This record gives sequence, structure tokens and C-alpha cells, in this order.
Amino acid sequence: MSLKLPAVGLRHDWTLAEVQALLDQPFNDLLFAAQQIHRTHFDPNRVQVSQLLSIKTGACPEDCAYCGQSAQHQSTIEREQLLALDAVIKAAQEAQAAGATRFCMGAAWRNPTDHQLDQVIAMIAAVHGLGMETCVTLGMLTLDQAQRLKAAGLDYYNHNLDTSPEFYAQVITSRTYHERLETLEHIRAVGLKTCSGGILGLGESRTDRAALLHQLATLPAHPESVPINLLVQVEGTPLHGAAPLDPLEFVRTVAAARVLMPASYVRLSAGRSTMSDELQALCYLAGANSIFYGERLLTTDNATTDRDQALFERLGLGFEIVAPEGRDTPGGCFK
Repeated sequence: MSLKLPAVGLRHDWTLAEVQALLDQPFNDLLFAAQQIHRTHFDPNRVQVSQLLSIKTGACPEDCAYCGQSAQHQSTIEREQLLALDAVIKAAQEAQAAGATRFCMGAAWRNPTDHQLDQVIAMIAAVHGLGMETCVTLGMLTLDQAQRLKAAGLDYYNHNLDTSPEFYAQVITSRTYHERLETLEHIRAVGLKTCSGGILGLGESRTDRAALLHQLATLPAHPESVPINLLVQVEGTPLHGAAPLDPLEFVRTVAAARVLMPASYVRLSAGRSTMSDELQALCYLAGANSIFYGERLLTTDNATTDRDQALFERLGLGFEIVAPEGRDTPGGCFK
């Protein structure tokens, strides 16, 4: 199928057949198209840096087959209560000093209670006061809860679709795909920025990866941030021991996300600790322009800060400082 790609502008009317054809392009053609589109919308040598902190770990009632925080799996991840406010502020200050511009907080809940939301809102206010962008991932939200988070000054809400609608039930049964889309609808309705992507290497097919990207690219508004995760296999979870994904399939998916959602930040998320420098470099060439920085990503290992700095130096990449609206923050680079 011949696929005509737009040089500029956003589309929300992609067909699944078009997305599949995009992923099926010869590798060099796909990367060339992604790099051209990336340069239209972004500085190709700047990468936005976020840091992620688990503010409440384990004992989640969901049954996500990839997640060591599920109470239904036999992983070795220890359960922890919600962190104290002082501990969160200290972690945010350390992240900011290391160059992170966005601080993301994740809690292992299916959906927060109003009391739990009160506690998280205090954390959002404190981190926002440091001059950082804020993002949280707390599970499903009601419309009222989304409005409260917006009023508290939250910038982004993360809620991943994980995989295709067709493959979803093989990974998660405790929450429906529709419920995920409904939470994204609540986030958009109140004017919060959306962080939503998926996980690769769950055993899905390329058709499933196409369907995931189709879902994201045909939302009423593209997510401002699109995390592309590579499965980190956690002992004790059903997906431990799954066949690894072909690394070039990962790059293809990053490139396709860049083409389909030209103005979105495409973030290399979980799995970077196992990626070679060469694979990460290909991902940046394919249009990835955001990473999670720091040596822990919720409960799993991340690429070390020294390794990231060395790779950025070798590639001539600088980190992009993105200040919350109305505030100016200077840029910098890993030197």
C-alpha cells in the first residue's frame, strides 16, 4: 500500500490500514520520514528529561500481567505506604538538580479515594512550587477528581492504553479498555495534558502495535506525551520469561509514533536499562525526544545517569528545559 505522509500538520483520521502500512515500510524509508517530520516540529538534538518516583508501591488490586506491584502476583517487590510529603519534596529537588524538568509521581492504585487524592494534591503543589512540571499516574479518575487535579496545578496525567484493544484481555482483566479511554476523556475534558502510550514486548503482534498507535493517533487530541515502554520482565509475574521483542520492531514503533503524532513528545520509558547505546541512538534518530532520567523507574531499574550523560555527549544531544506555563527556565546540555 502506497502511503502519502504529511510534511506538516496533524491528522486524527488515520485508518488502521494506513498505520499498518506505515509500520510495514522499509526500515530506512520509515526512519527517513520520521526524521523529516521530527525536524519540522522539534529541535532534533534536544531531549526533554523527566524523573519518575513511586509514591505508593505494591498491593495493587489490578492483575496486569507485566506488573510486579499487583497483589495477585508473587513478585519480590515490597509493599510500601504512601510516601511522606517531605520525602517527595526531597526527591523532586534532587531530580531538579540533576537536570529533570518534569517530576512524575506514580501510585499503585486502581483508582484513588478522595482522601488519597488530597494527599497527592499536596505533593503536586509542593513540586509545582519548585518550578517543575508535574505529572501523576494514579489509575482511573472520575471527572470530579480530574477537575480537582487541574485546580491543584497539575500539568500532566499519565494513563497508558498498554496495547491494542484486541490483545488487551490477554494482559489485563481487572479493568476494561473502555475504562482506560474514559479516564483519558476525563483528563482532556478538564484541560489537563495527557501522557499516554503503551508497552511493547507483551507477546503482541505488529498488528497489535499498529492498533495501539491507531488508538492514540485518532484520539480527539493527540497525547502531548507518548511513552513507549519496552517490557521489563519481573520475576513472579505471568510475563516473566516472555520472548524478547526484536529491537528493530521497537525502533519501528517509535518512528511510527513520531509520524502519526508529529507534535507529541515521544518518550523512551521502561526498558532502557537493557537497551544498547546503539538501539537508543536509533530511537533518537526515529524521533524519540524524551526520557525518564534517574536510576529507578517506579520499581524497576533504569539506565544510569552517568550512562545517559555519556551517551548524550557522544551523540551531541542536549536536554530540553520545559518550564510550566508562565515560567521561564534556561536550557542546558549534558556536558
